[in-house]
Amino acid sequence: MGSYLNPGCKGFEESLNSAIYVDKTGLIEKVNAVVDTRQKYICVSRPRRFGKSMATDMLAAYYDQSVDTARLFDTLQIAKAETYQKYRNQYDVLKVNMQEFLSMTHSMDEMLAVFQKRMIADLKRGYPDYVMDGEDSLVFAMKDVYAHTKCPFIILIDEWDCLFREYKQDKEAQKKYLDFLRVWMKDQEYVALAYMTGILPIKKYGSHSALNMFTEYSMTNPREMAEFFGFTEEEVHALCATYKRNFEEAQAWYDGYELVAMDGENPKIYSMYSPKSVVDAMLSGLYDNYWNQTETYEALKIYIQMNFDGLKDAIVRMLAGDRVEINTGTFSNDMTTFQNRDDVLTLLVHLGYLSYHWMDKTVSIPNKEVSQEYVNAISTMDWHEVIDSVEASKNLLEALWMQDEEAVAAGIDKAHREISILQYNNENSLACTINLAFYFAREYYTIIREFPTGKGFADLCFIPRKMHADKPAVVIELKWEKSAQGAIAQIKDRHYTDALKEYRGNLLLAGINYDRETKTHTCVIEQLTKED
Repeated sequence: MGSYLNPGCKGFEESLNSAIYVDKTGLIEKVNAVVDTRQKYICVSRPRRFGKSMATDMLAAYYDQSVDTARLFDTLQIAKAETYQKYRNQYDVLKVNMQEFLSMTHSMDEMLAVFQKRMIADLKRGYPDYVMDGEDSLVFAMKDVYAHTKCPFIILIDEWDCLFREYKQDKEAQKKYLDFLRVWMKDQEYVALAYMTGILPIKKYGSHSALNMFTEYSMTNPREMAEFFGFTEEEVHALCATYKRNFEEAQAWYDGYELVAMDGENPKIYSMYSPKSVVDAMLSGLYDNYWNQTETYEALKIYIQMNFDGLKDAIVRMLAGDRVEINTGTFSNDMTTFQNRDDVLTLLVHLGYLSYHWMDKTVSIPNKEVSQEYVNAISTMDWHEVIDSVEASKNLLEALWMQDEEAVAAGIDKAHREISILQYNNENSLACTINLAFYFAREYYTIIREFPTGKGFADLCFIPRKMHADKPAVVIELKWEKSAQGAIAQIKDRHYTDALKEYRGNLLLAGINYDRETKTHTCVIEQLTKED
């Protein structure tokens, strides 16, 4: 057992010993399917806190031939797989975290020299008779070991992309690094599996990739790896039941990452949660913003203030709850080469600041926790009109609860004037402004745009979460150059409230109309009570 060669199972044991462990060993079965095949190159990119390092520790413990890890895996999901015994503890494993070498060196040449020296030293300790004295080529050292043992290597690389995040502008260093990885792993018989994890997909140079042998599983195309990084809705349900936590609050705070895999010919959509945030909330009992323990809003601010056409409009619309269409195809998979707003938005998907919806090729802000990071970032920028509307939203919500029609209309007028970037031309634009004006409502409500009622769609519906059952539900109907009273009549005539048959308590009906000639809004509010 060495530092990098066959490192053992301590990392995975720590995961198993933790207060919360969610079984993701199904990933092993997926990986087993490509070992010693042409598809043996895997690159998984996910945001921070999504369990990438834990998965690498798990794979190391499973494949490492220097230990018997049956005691760790026999009770887990992988033990049911046909390939479980065939591959367990059958390989030499090289497990490395590239961030370690980047942090301890000062140039790409130095990093690669130290990296190879440390790997070769471990190989020499493990196989003193097969590695030549003074050998300075990792490729030759691994070839020599394999020639004698005929036991191929499982190569596990965590934080593979750290160089692209810290040497953002150094194209020469990036190219040298990619060339090294290609020579080390591509078409080498000693490789049974090369598995890399990072935040960014593999860097493109023009239309090519130096590591084009890798199959990529990213936030925009997770495929069969979708369910293994992040917590699924079923897993979070189970944790909430175990820890007696409110699932609706967990959903509001941490849900929103939509990952799509294919189930036969049909897409299967997973609703994924950020593991670290869920674990912290389960253990503490407090639903809060745990994002800033690993990232700060400054990281987000750098990108959303870039001066690309349509970027600010897209951010404001998503802050209001809209989805924005995106083309991910022009992204160069780095943190500096941006051609347009879509490249910036695609990077934000990979960093975890946006969720990508594969079915309609749109992006959105995933949840309350991440939305707060946008508010934090915008509050330190010159987007005063947006932050003013967010800050005024608490008073607007209270005016709605008090059924103060004039105050609600005046508040929406003010939001419309301030958020001039959102040009009115239809009811959808009106809905976007009103959603942002009622931003604070997310503190208490699940907000549904185009709420299905059986006889059409209510434009907006605020449904109080269970922890806030004292708040009234709200059905909002929007009109464009008609009348607010007509909006109320439509709610009643089409029986929109019937869709809230499970809800009991106070219910507010709000009709809002925008008059383009006077450029003002009018509001009518009525109260109903739904009894058992």
